[in-house]
Parts: sequence; C-alpha cells; structure tokens
Amino acid sequence: MANDVLTATLPPAVEIATGKIRGAAAGGIHAFKGIPYGAPTGGANRFLPPRPAASWPGVRDALAYHGKAPQSPAQVKRRSEMDGILGPLDTAPETEDCLTLNVWTPGTSGKRPVMVWLHGGAFAYGSGNRAVTEGANLARRGDVVVVSVNHRLNICGYLHLEDIGGERFAGSGNAGSLDMVAALEWVRDNIAQFGGDPTCVTIFGESGGGGKVSALLAMPAATGLFHRAAIQSGAAVRFTTRERANALAKAVLGQLGVDAGELQDVPLGRLLGAIVPASRAAGPRAHPLLDRYDFGPVVDGAVVSQHPAEPSTSPLGDGIPLMIGGTSQEASLFLDDDAVWHRTLGEEQLRERLDAVAGPDTDAALALYRELLPGATPADRLIAALTGSNFSVRTWLYAERRAARGGAPVFHYSLDWGSPFAGGRMGAHHAMDLPFVFDTTEVPLSTRSADGAPELAAAMSATWAQFARTGNPANPAIPAWPAYTTAERATMVFDARCRAVNDPGRDARALWSRVATRP
Repeated sequence: MANDVLTATLPPAVEIATGKIRGAAAGGIHAFKGIPYGAPTGGANRFLPPRPAASWPGVRDALAYHGKAPQSPAQVKRRSEMDGILGPLDTAPETEDCLTLNVWTPGTSGKRPVMVWLHGGAFAYGSGNRAVTEGANLARRGDVVVVSVNHRLNICGYLHLEDIGGERFAGSGNAGSLDMVAALEWVRDNIAQFGGDPTCVTIFGESGGGGKVSALLAMPAATGLFHRAAIQSGAAVRFTTRERANALAKAVLGQLGVDAGELQDVPLGRLLGAIVPASRAAGPRAHPLLDRYDFGPVVDGAVVSQHPAEPSTSPLGDGIPLMIGGTSQEASLFLDDDAVWHRTLGEEQLRERLDAVAGPDTDAALALYRELLPGATPADRLIAALTGSNFSVRTWLYAERRAARGGAPVFHYSLDWGSPFAGGRMGAHHAMDLPFVFDTTEVPLSTRSADGAPELAAAMSATWAQFARTGNPANPAIPAWPAYTTAERATMVFDARCRAVNDPGRDARALWSRVATRP
C-alpha cells in the first residue's frame, strides 16, 4: 500500500520556486514524492553546506521516491532484520543526490498546519521514504500537510574537516543538519502552494530523528523556520565535541591514506568503509550514555551553538512548545539475541550486562528492577534497565532541563501499549510509536490486526496533529494532559486506556540520571 506509486488521479501541476511538479492523488490526499530541495552532494559538493536545487523546464513528475542518502554499512547490516518488524524497508537506491523531500496534503489550497518528519536511524542510516511513516493517513485524519525529509548521514553529512582542511570545509561537521535547515527553508518558501501554512510548522522525529529535532533546537540558522517540536524516543543531551570530531577526521584520513583535499574524490564505498575503523581508532566516548553519535552533529559554536541539553537546553528553543517521550520497552527491539528472545538469560548474565552501563551502581540497578518487576525474568529486567539507561534517561534529562527554563510548555508522554507480536516478547518496543502517530498500524508486524491498535492510532495521530495546530496536544481523544513541570512531572500514558500520571518512572529516573551524569 504505502510504497506504491499513487496513480489513481493526476491533479493539476503545482508551481514551486524551481519549476512545476505533478503528483498524484488517492483517497483524498495529494502526494508529491522525490522533490529536490538541494543540489547533488557528491564530487565537489561533498562535505560542503547544501546548495540550491537547479530549476527544470516543463512539468516534473513527483510520483515516486527518488532515493536515500548513503547508509552506514555496519548499521544497515545490524539493524535491517529487526527493522523489518516495522514493515517494508526502503528499497530506493543510495545516492549522493539525496536532498529530496516528500509532501502529502489534503489539498493545494487552504492554510493547514505543516508537520515536517525527520527520520530515525541515528545519524547513520534510514530514510524518509518508509511505508510506516508515509504521511497520507496522518494528513487525512489531522487535516495537516506532512513533509518527510531525506538528508546526508554519517560520514557524508558529519565529517568535521574545518580544522584540518581549512575554511573551504566550514560547516562540514554539520552538513547533514544544514541540509535539514535547507529543507525547512524550502517549506517556508513553497509549502503554501501545497495548502500549508509556513507560519505554523512542527518538526518531529523518532530515535535519531529526535536527535535531529534536538539539533535544530540548538541551531541559530533554524531560528524562525519552525514553531513547535516533538522528540520521540531520541532526545539528545550531548553531541560530538570539536576535539573528538577532529580525532575522528584524523582517523578517517589515516584509514584512507589521503589528505583532506583528496576526500571529495574518494569512491563512496571506500569512504563509508572508514566509518567503523575511524570510530574505533578515536576510542570510547567520554559520556557514552549521553553522547550517542560518532559522525553526528558537532558542537562547533557556530552551526550548533551548544550541546542540546547540557548544562541546560538552548535558549533558542525557549519559545517552542515541545512534546517529548518514548516507549516503555524501547530496548527490546535491539536485544534480539537468543538468551533475551527466549528468556533464558541468567542472573549472572544480567549482572554482567548491567555492569557495562551501570558500573558502580550495578547493585543498585539490580535491586531496583527486582523491586519494580517482581517475578519478572532476568531478560525482562534487562529490557527495562537498558530502556532506562539507553533511552529514557536522555528524555528525562531533556524534559527536566527544558522545563526548568520556564519557557514554552513541555508535554511528556510514554507509550505503554504492549504489542501481541511474538507472544508479547517485545512489549512497547522502540519505534512502535510510528504506526500510531502516522495511523499506519496495518504496516508493521507489531500492530497489524492487533486488537485496539487502530483505536490508539486514531487517538495518537489526532493528538500529534492537534499539537501541530495549536502547540497544545489537548483534544477530545485523550484525557486532560497537564504541562510537565519539575515539581509534578505530569506524563500522558498512551495505552488501551490513556491516562495522565505524575512521575511514573521516578526511581528509574533518579538512578539513571545519577549514572549518566557521573563525572
């Protein structure tokens, strides 16, 4: 369904700044796919800030996805099987001509809220072309315009060469994030032609997409280009420091045996192959629970002004209403080894795995999850603990530090609905919010034909659309949802019965906040 080229109806062409385009319509939604918002990023444009897309004569068809950014090979190999749980993978080709976006709209006239989707996959892989995040159903249900963005990733988008290669490479360590700014500028300049309101733009993203939202909230160049933000299972607290970025760049040059001036001519496959060796050569990150990305955004003081939420969130985001949260068993999607999957993990194995993240607080973590989950298997306790340490802690810290600034409201949530897939082993796994937000529950294995899934999707997609419209998620589909404060920590729990509770993860929040911020 979702990846099919829409050919039911060919509506009139839409004229944008670079020329005329023609999409297709089905089910009351107009779709325009593969629209270029920037020039190809290969050759002499590699590592440089995005350049404008060229104009074209006549009418350009926008009927199919164009392609996706070159992917980190190690990440693709590791994640593709489990990502299949979320439905069909994007099979579009990898290309350095990747600065494209897709638009879904109920109509090309009017002035609707605009929701700009930033895909997951860390900053390493993924695309805006997946079936589970196709925007037609969300656009229809919420009467909004949905835009999904493709941009540079990994070494292509985040290799900091400015200090080694000179001014020629200014901004190279954040080129992928500058792509997103260019996409938002495209929205500002063109979205009215698709029935969208350029003064009512929401950016939202899950996992690495949440990190991308975090980056834009700390980028001066993005100021004024969006007006609300939602971070789903991917709050970023710290990004790469300039010092580590330089160490990574030196390691890449050493691995490839070239100098900075020759990198634009290195074959793409060789360049991508340097990612893992360079990360290993640069050594472990100083704050592994908070800094999750090598070849991700660089805090250079210019393009990215500061760490997203350390010591506090950027004042650039103070006026932006924020919705932020995650799922209650995030880690289950990543723990696909037999001992966890078949629940044969023993107590000693549990201790070893927790020691890797909790260190001197391992005993405290073991005791906490025995108390929180009495009678649970060691595998289930591991999933809960790694959800807290690898995901929830960054959401908690971001929400806490943002709320403490006293700016626009923060709304915190948790998706607790447990999938029946695979006998319920995965619960509310990482990325399971996608089919609910996009109202595509028929796509992933986790939600397909599951009792209650369509109803929860109706509530969540309506809630996200309402937040995009007003900056407040309040709507008849959910109970009253108070804003998050450091005193009450109100949290909307999305489940078969949605409800607002105060500080539901209190003890885990205290533990992992202490571990993550330990000197």
